[in-house]
Amino acid sequence: MIIDINETDYKATVAEVRRRVSEREHFAYVISFGCQQNEADAERARGIALDMGYSLTDKPSEASLILINTCAIREHAEMKALSLLGNFKALKKERPELIIGILGCMAARPEVARHLKEKFHYVSFTLEPNMLHKIPSRVLSYMDDAKRSFLLGEDQGDIVEGLPVKRISKSRAWVSIMYGCNNFCTYCIVPYVRGRERSRSSDAIITECRELVASGIKEITLLGQNVNSYRSDMDFPMLLEKIAMIPGDFIIRFMTSHPKDASDELIKVMSRNPEKIAPFFHLPLQSGSDRILRAMNRTYDSARYLSLARSLREAIPDIALSTDVIIGFPGEEEEDFEDTLNVLREVGFDLVYSFNFSPREGTRAAKMTETVPKEIKDERMKRLLTMQDEISLSQNLRYVGRREKVLIERAESAPEGYTYTARTGSNKLVHFTSENYLGENFVYVDIERAGAFDLFATLVK
Repeated sequence: MIIDINETDYKATVAEVRRRVSEREHFAYVISFGCQQNEADAERARGIALDMGYSLTDKPSEASLILINTCAIREHAEMKALSLLGNFKALKKERPELIIGILGCMAARPEVARHLKEKFHYVSFTLEPNMLHKIPSRVLSYMDDAKRSFLLGEDQGDIVEGLPVKRISKSRAWVSIMYGCNNFCTYCIVPYVRGRERSRSSDAIITECRELVASGIKEITLLGQNVNSYRSDMDFPMLLEKIAMIPGDFIIRFMTSHPKDASDELIKVMSRNPEKIAPFFHLPLQSGSDRILRAMNRTYDSARYLSLARSLREAIPDIALSTDVIIGFPGEEEEDFEDTLNVLREVGFDLVYSFNFSPREGTRAAKMTETVPKEIKDERMKRLLTMQDEISLSQNLRYVGRREKVLIERAESAPEGYTYTARTGSNKLVHFTSENYLGENFVYVDIERAGAFDLFATLVK
């Protein structure tokens, strides 16, 4: 069900919190771990904090509200969040009125919520990923009686529209088009912590994108656990083309795509709109072994994947492809790993995100007994990275001598002006210098040299 925030008690609760913090300036510290969807959620958490009358700070020591948006995809992300949380124990002891909320995927795992309740007595509340609109009520409740709350099972799969957003970038914006996942890959915790797939209305998405372009946003990234399975009154290719029809100088990106749902029509839409849709496609492979893909419940084989990659290259010759690879999935033999390397060689990915398998409690893969020793996983990782560095360099060398339109991401002061980091439509990082401050805008550069991970250029004046 789609819920308009104006039809809930959100506004009244926000107004009461704002009244209580109005006597003096109160600060909120918001930090996020994990994927782009988490970054989008954190922008909403910041917007809600501002709505409640808090000012934002990057110093936890001066905050009276701390919100940690967590990730549960890998154990490392959970440990980082818990380690950071441990640093706030002393702050809570100094200032008992400090409110600490844990948001996101970790908070949706019953065993983690229980651990936080029992071992981290200074945590004020937890909220599942889709319950951000409840932040004001949890803050107000803690203000009333300092009673801790650990809410689980309240997420009914609703989509809440109208939450405020405080975007970090002036030129880039995340736009969630759907939430949840129905795929149940055996290694993945997402369907258990973010729920089943549900899509926002196309009208709401297109309106948000139109407003972003009007406000000066230059890059919009459409987000979903599997954007290709977006379903509303239209499918994803149609939605993508509708957004591309919005007037203005901007580009569209999207992630993530599941190979089983990436359609010929999506490729056609991308090829028809080269000025608006970035020539970049992130297409998670996970493994090149059909046997391991079946064990992962990925529902495609290497032949289907290679056919899709070829179709993308043929329709959009300048497209850059990236992927995810899991190394050491239970039962992976040397032959399986070689199959993965063979796919990487054949596709020629511009970028590969590779991870050693780590079991997540609650997934089917966590119960698999044919584990791969750490030393073998590490050795395979080293071989993959060595090979991929060569492929990435080869792909980047194709850009030398070309003129590219890039969007500036970051500027740093230099002795004779500024050093810039920008990004091409194909998602390549580009570094160049200029005497003048250029803002977060599109500029043209001439590519002069390339490394495995970035390009170096001269500004076209």
